[in-house]
Formats: sequence, C-alpha cells, structure tokens
Amino acid sequence: MRWRGRRGSANIEDRRGRRGGGRAAVGGIGGFGLIAVLLIGWFFGIDVTPFLSGGGGGFQTSAPAGESRPLTEAEQQEGQFVSVVLADTEEVWAEIFRDQVGQPYDPATLVLFSQVTQSPCGGASGATGPFYCPADEKAYLDTAFFTTLERQLGARGDFAAAYVVAHEIAHHVQNELGILSQANAIRAQSSTEQSNAISVRIELQADCYSGIWARYAQARFGAIEPGDLEEAVNAAREIGDDTLQREAGRVPRPHTFTHGTSEQRARWFMTGYQTGDMTACDTFSADRL
Repeated sequence: MRWRGRRGSANIEDRRGRRGGGRAAVGGIGGFGLIAVLLIGWFFGIDVTPFLSGGGGGFQTSAPAGESRPLTEAEQQEGQFVSVVLADTEEVWAEIFRDQVGQPYDPATLVLFSQVTQSPCGGASGATGPFYCPADEKAYLDTAFFTTLERQLGARGDFAAAYVVAHEIAHHVQNELGILSQANAIRAQSSTEQSNAISVRIELQADCYSGIWARYAQARFGAIEPGDLEEAVNAAREIGDDTLQREAGRVPRPHTFTHGTSEQRARWFMTGYQTGDMTACDTFSADRL
C-alpha cells in the first residue's frame, strides 16, 4: 500500500503514551488454550479477560495511574500508518455520501491504545480487539493487534491492516446511516441465535463497505499496489467465524457465528470493491449471504 509521505488525519486520539491505570489479567489458561480464547475475543469483539483471570497462578500486567512512556519507533510508524488510512476513509466517505447518500459525512475519531483503555461501551484490553463504539462514535484499536494479525492469524501485509481500520470505520458509516442503531435495537429483542444472525449481516455489510473504500482509495489516491487486494481478501478469510472456531479447536457451529464465514467475508468485500455501490451492500435484504 502506498501510504508513506501522505496526509494523515487529525481525528486520532493517541492514548498509547499514557496509561490511565488499568489491569489485564491472564491466568489459569496456557499454551494453545490461551491462544484459542484470545482468538475468539480478538475477532468477536468480546472482552475475554474474565475467562483468563482464574485462580490458576497466572500473571497480571498493570500500569499505575498517570504513568507515561515514550512511544517506540514501531508504534510511531503504526500510528502514522493508521492516521493515513483514516484520512483516506474520511475523503472517500465524504465523496460517497455526497454522491450516493446526499448528505455530509461526519467522520469518526480513532483511539489508539496500549493494553487497556476505557470507552462508553465498556473497558477495552488487548483481548477485545478493534471495535467501534456508537455511544461516542469512536473506533478503538490497540496497534499491537497488527502483529497478532500477521504472526498468529496469517494475515500479512499493510493492506490487511488497512482493511481492519476500514472495517471499523465502516461500522461508523452504518451508524451515520442509522443502520447500526436499528439493527442493534432488533438484536436486543431477539433470541441469541437471531441476534447472532443479525450481527452477521452487520459485519458482512461492513466488509462490503470496506471493499467500496478500497475501490475509491485506489481511484482517488492510487494507494493499492500489486498484491494488496489479495492481502485484504486473505485477512477477511482468516477472520471468518468458521476458520476461527477451527483454530480454537472447535467444530464450526453456524448458529453461533457473529461475523460470517471466511467465504462470505471475502465475497462481500469483493462485492463492494467490484461495484463501488452502497446499495449492493444491502446484506439485510439479501436472500443469500
């Protein structure tokens, strides 16, 4: 992805150099079991810390309130990268909202954090993974997740990381359009299985919107290099519910899926990329996901 030397976004809230006093506990589970639980949490947007804090003699990491530290060179580069990707999403969605929605786009703020932070949607740790909080219209990302994405999940490349950012911003797009609030209101009144099914449609639409972003980013900035699309599609496949459940040593159970299968996620991303049309991303009316 061509991103170096390009404009970054001002809508970044970087909390990585300061820690507000938080604690992430890990204990009672080790080896593959620990990795399996974290995999579920990272991509399902679930804080799995309570499952890791048993009395099995694990370890805890915490930071005293007010502690600050300098950012590493890698963290600085990750921050610059995220800032450029976020700026791209802002320009792209402003254009799409003008042409396809007929209303202005109000961009989200992206919060970068290390290990733990707080949001109106609850506490966040490295176990929660990237998530979007509609209560404050902010996306939250621990940049260490990019390392996990590459080393443990096999989703390599900077465009795979850009896809993660674009996916969370796509949830903000849904929020701007009123889709997210309506879908979550229905989920709150549904059975667990029905709620999961609605969640899948939310996530697949966000994947489709991410594909639209990629198409416009290429046309507007020439950002995509050879192999970039394959990186994004591979990332979408690696974080499918069926793949993650297999990686966790479980037999895939479709009624528990919350994000969609690997095939679905990759296909809906490409639908957005190939069409560039928001109406093509109406997963809620689709007979076949």
